[in-house]
Amino acid sequence: MPNRHRSLTAIAAMLGWCGLALQLLLSIQLTVAHGRGALAGLWIYLGFFTILTNLLVALALSATATGSDGMLGRFLRRPDVHTAIAMSIIVVAAIYHLLLRQLWHPRGWQVVGDDALHTLMPLLFMLHWWLAVPKASLRWRQVLAWQVYPAAYFVYALARGAINGWYPYPFLDVTTLGYLDVLINGCGMLLLFIAVASLLVALGRWQARRAGVPAVLPTTR
Repeated sequence: MPNRHRSLTAIAAMLGWCGLALQLLLSIQLTVAHGRGALAGLWIYLGFFTILTNLLVALALSATATGSDGMLGRFLRRPDVHTAIAMSIIVVAAIYHLLLRQLWHPRGWQVVGDDALHTLMPLLFMLHWWLAVPKASLRWRQVLAWQVYPAAYFVYALARGAINGWYPYPFLDVTTLGYLDVLINGCGMLLLFIAVASLLVALGRWQARRAGVPAVLPTTR
């Protein structure tokens, strides 16, 4: 990766970790203020798709910026993994700005944390994806494989909710909507993920062709 792109990636990684740290601090402060303790704040923090996806974003950016050559680093630097993460962070931004932002009114540092994770990091990661990620190995069949992550989160969120009755997003709230409506919402979300992933593959393959890069087989190295 060119040095100019590595610098951008390193800065984006740093901002990603700062945003995550701020949001964790705010989550813990909120639960402590309500007498529930720091572990409750961490439990809630790890229940959001936004947080988990931004963790993946920060890890992928860090692995790329440092050139990590360990097993996890090589995995995170793969173009298909980067594209799967791009799919998820785009959906994070879209759902937040289209459906969730108007449901509450953050103040102070919460505004900074929200904008960092829902706006700044999606923009920075997509800029990194466009400029620094080779895309000649992207394949249409990978689109379905990338749905494992959002599908796993769906199961994870419902399992957590079944334990303590708390659901991170209103469209997943079984206590209000019931399992059938939540399942329908989940299927609709899955179609959105597939559409975004397909668009990314189309854009990536177009970019590779435009740059004159021959198509190559995906590799795990």
